Amino acid sequence: MARKAAVADHKLRILELNENLAPFEGDLRYRVAHFEERKRQLLAKGQSLVDFAAGAQWYGFHKTKHGWVYREWAPGAQAMHLVGDFNGWNRESHPMKPLPGGNWEIEIDGIRTLPHLSRVKVAVTSSRGTEDRIPLYATYVKQDKTTNSFNAVIWNPHRTFQWTDEGFKPSRNVPPIIYEAHVGMATEEERIGTYLEFMRDMIPRIKKDGYNTIQLMAIMEHPYYASFGYQVSSFFAASSWYGTPDDLKALINEAHRQGLSVLLDLVHSHAVRNTAEGIDGFDGRDDQFFKYGPAGDHPAWGSKVFDYGKNGVVHFLLSNLRFWIEEYHFDGFRFDGVTSMLYLDHGLGQAFTDNRQYFSMNTDVEAVAYLQLATTLTHALKKGALCIAEEMSAMPGMCLPVKDGGFGFDYRLSMGLPDFFIKTIKEKQDGHWDIGRMYWELIARRPGEKVIGYAESHDQALVGDKTIMFRLADKEMYEGMNRGYPNLYVERAMALHKMIRLVTIGAGGEGYLNFMGNEFGHPEWIDFPREGNGWSFAHARRLWSLAEHGYLRYEFLGNFDKAMVELVKRYKVLSGGMPRCLRQHEDDQILAFERSGCVFCFNFHPDRSQEGLFIPAPQLGDYRVILSSDDKAFGGYGRVDEKLVYHTWAHDDAMGDGFTIYLPARSAVVLRRSDAEGKIL
Repeated sequence: MARKAAVADHKLRILELNENLAPFEGDLRYRVAHFEERKRQLLAKGQSLVDFAAGAQWYGFHKTKHGWVYREWAPGAQAMHLVGDFNGWNRESHPMKPLPGGNWEIEIDGIRTLPHLSRVKVAVTSSRGTEDRIPLYATYVKQDKTTNSFNAVIWNPHRTFQWTDEGFKPSRNVPPIIYEAHVGMATEEERIGTYLEFMRDMIPRIKKDGYNTIQLMAIMEHPYYASFGYQVSSFFAASSWYGTPDDLKALINEAHRQGLSVLLDLVHSHAVRNTAEGIDGFDGRDDQFFKYGPAGDHPAWGSKVFDYGKNGVVHFLLSNLRFWIEEYHFDGFRFDGVTSMLYLDHGLGQAFTDNRQYFSMNTDVEAVAYLQLATTLTHALKKGALCIAEEMSAMPGMCLPVKDGGFGFDYRLSMGLPDFFIKTIKEKQDGHWDIGRMYWELIARRPGEKVIGYAESHDQALVGDKTIMFRLADKEMYEGMNRGYPNLYVERAMALHKMIRLVTIGAGGEGYLNFMGNEFGHPEWIDFPREGNGWSFAHARRLWSLAEHGYLRYEFLGNFDKAMVELVKRYKVLSGGMPRCLRQHEDDQILAFERSGCVFCFNFHPDRSQEGLFIPAPQLGDYRVILSSDDKAFGGYGRVDEKLVYHTWAHDDAMGDGFTIYLPARSAVVLRRSDAEGKIL
């Protein structure tokens, strides 16, 4: 429903970029006005958004000159008592005093009263009785191996962690090439890996493979390991599944030393419904943080839905953003579940085929304002910090500045692209792929907005699904990856795996993402230990040795990924603007496009190699192959002569100037202009 414009009549840039949004100008102006109104409601006179988001500096446990002070926000509580190892879990000896605004406080004499690693909880008395709860701002939470219960743990080591990353400066001008990773499953052993092991083993691997950004999953504390980190319980606690807070700091410090940015996979879209471990019902009310009644329950995820219209909730969440950037030096966030936040029905069952669906009574305007506040705060906290939206509805303005009518994100994940590839592999025969639809999916983005392209993330490999390589080769992977024996099934799978990834990084976005292990075609699926699989870790790890044995074909795929990433970085492909289609043919399964001076040519046909295929050239001159998926170093057949020079000439059929090439079936090449001496320009 259109709303009256409530901001100045300056022309919003989103309307200049998207003329078809003109009927919704009132809604877009309301979007900007409501953001400004929320700031007025939240901020005191002269206060900045950074100043406002200071919850972690006041709430929780803090050392004083003479001891400790602990504060909590619990408007619905009738009484509160601090309990723990320090007082023998006495629920009467340490009452907290009420303060204005629903706050509670207790001062404790003696620094040693709360020793390092001592366990604490807060006994909250409300209309529901008295319950022992984990403090909202707890920074370290551990599970008791005897009772299986979780407790907050005082983190106050004798030596404060010393950061050495002052010289590292993230930049939003450098396209992110993201390595999505899960610390716990980064080990090859059937167990949970650690922060320090990831630092030792994975950071050098990621650096060597050419990625410039690490996106860490499942860092915010979650009681159920198999939730993949998406059922968060303690929002300020670095998960103890993998080690201590200082271990995570060491990991990020080392990543920065090696020039890698680190993003946090942030979950502000919902929270675990557990009361013993989480924040649900903390002060005795079901709606302290969450929407009242059924609206507070997520029907698909079985979790709790935040009420973004409450000032206390916004303060908690914005303070959470500031905490992760200041305490752990994260370089930005991948916001999980943004589509679920944007719509009152969480976007479930919606196809989003009409612009009216974005501007309706179904849109949660308070969530819209929260996301605008979150991106604005993140960019204010750290120069160069990135905000990436996991958003599948293609909401207009997601990656435009707030003042232009947008949300302020830097990138949106191009979620339709992996769905297209999976659907094509499952339903289409080789030789009948929809090349036109593929190219449309590759270039589909809102004008002026940037996306992260990817062929598969962790989502596509979760139990019940398969990685792309395993879907292409299936059971043949178990016996057919030995490079000493021919296997046509595996060779087909490898050829298409390389082509899918190359076409994605070449045209699919202004950034790129890969989930760890998929760069070399990791087989099978991801399945965390749970009752249904006998608590097995067999599928909750990465088999790095597959690509390192020296006799398996996985190494070929890993080598191709390195070469592909190096190419797009060297020639600035991801910042080269939108790709320009040069040639497309459905029957022959041909696609060619130019981007940043690189000419990408693909032949998806299973058996129809192209002799003398004419490719229009972006410029006159001589062209040379700079990458071939058919190279023997990448497990191909070596059918492309990579020393050949391709001279441009005028085509007879008004196709312009170009060159002819031999493009084998199921192969891709990238060409670039060279000078008279053969140097690539």
